[in-house]
Amino acid sequence: MSQVLVINPILYTSETNAIPRVKSIKDTMIYALCLGFVKEGHQVTLVAAEDYRPTMEEAYDFQVVWMKTIWHGIFQPRCFPYMPKLRKFLKRHKEYDCIISSEMFATWSYTAARVCPDKTIVWHELAKHNNMMHKIPSHVWYGVVASLLMRRVTVVPRSKAAADFIGRFSKKVSVTMIDHGVNVEAMILLEAGEKKNQFAVVSQLIERKRIDRTIDGFAEFWRQGHQDYRLYIIGSGDKEEPLKKQVKRLGIEEAVIFSGRLTHEQLIPIVAQSKALLVSTEKDNNMVSIAESIAVGTPVVTTSVPYNAYDIEREHLGIVQDHWNQETLEQICGKNEWYCANCAAYRDKLTNVYCARQFMKVMENDA
Repeated sequence: MSQVLVINPILYTSETNAIPRVKSIKDTMIYALCLGFVKEGHQVTLVAAEDYRPTMEEAYDFQVVWMKTIWHGIFQPRCFPYMPKLRKFLKRHKEYDCIISSEMFATWSYTAARVCPDKTIVWHELAKHNNMMHKIPSHVWYGVVASLLMRRVTVVPRSKAAADFIGRFSKKVSVTMIDHGVNVEAMILLEAGEKKNQFAVVSQLIERKRIDRTIDGFAEFWRQGHQDYRLYIIGSGDKEEPLKKQVKRLGIEEAVIFSGRLTHEQLIPIVAQSKALLVSTEKDNNMVSIAESIAVGTPVVTTSVPYNAYDIEREHLGIVQDHWNQETLEQICGKNEWYCANCAAYRDKLTNVYCARQFMKVMENDA
């Protein structure tokens, strides 16, 4: 049994610095990862930013330490928070065998790298420079801070794209890539024969997700003799009303269901019963919704933007195509049994337990 510290201040995505408060963090990616370590018999502590503390008091399966962030004018809570008490915490708590810190371009990872370099693994997702302040801080950080001041830490990329990028600045990049893990115990696996004539979208309804393109593609498919199909749009955001007007204008109101924001328990059955998860995003990193879809045996139709598109194409877990259309949906439906079988076979590599084991192997190899 090992004692594992996970440092992940940003628990979920916020488009602004006014972090929306949620009732629970148990649906987040990092909570699922921590659960994976717990299931393997390890003791886990998660450090997260106070800005993301849920509104509802809840009991956790491991210790969660909430830390306040400061100087928000410079260190924005949604993307680059600074937790001044972390350094003292790391110096005081020497009991951890392994420290996993999210992202190389991060104040908290820098702190861990300076205080506990030999115990720290930086779990890196980004595959390009951060756009903040015309990318100048990012270039300086990777070119100087990461290359020199954080050179002793091991970096585990979350995708091939992330590995290619961070490999330009770090000489200790692991050959093992670890994607976001999901808690498969909460995921029902359905075979192709159990699917319904429907598609699903799980997303914030915001501009960069381009749900409007998904609706256009589905509308074309629906008009080509597929009036028995339905499209479930799960999520909320400032584009919800314009999207509803688009659906009305296209005359497909009976075929498109806006479900709003749902809990995992509510949305997973919808995704599991769908022929495919549809993604039209034009700006994203690794998408947890993609991993969860594959875990329930539902293939993905996506643009090449998400970093996990590489795995989808390599393992035939769906179709990767920029500007996909009704012909793409015809293809995913026509070969749905094959795609679903590929997803079922790949499922074990997406579990949070598998991810935890991979991290421990990396740590043991570096010891």
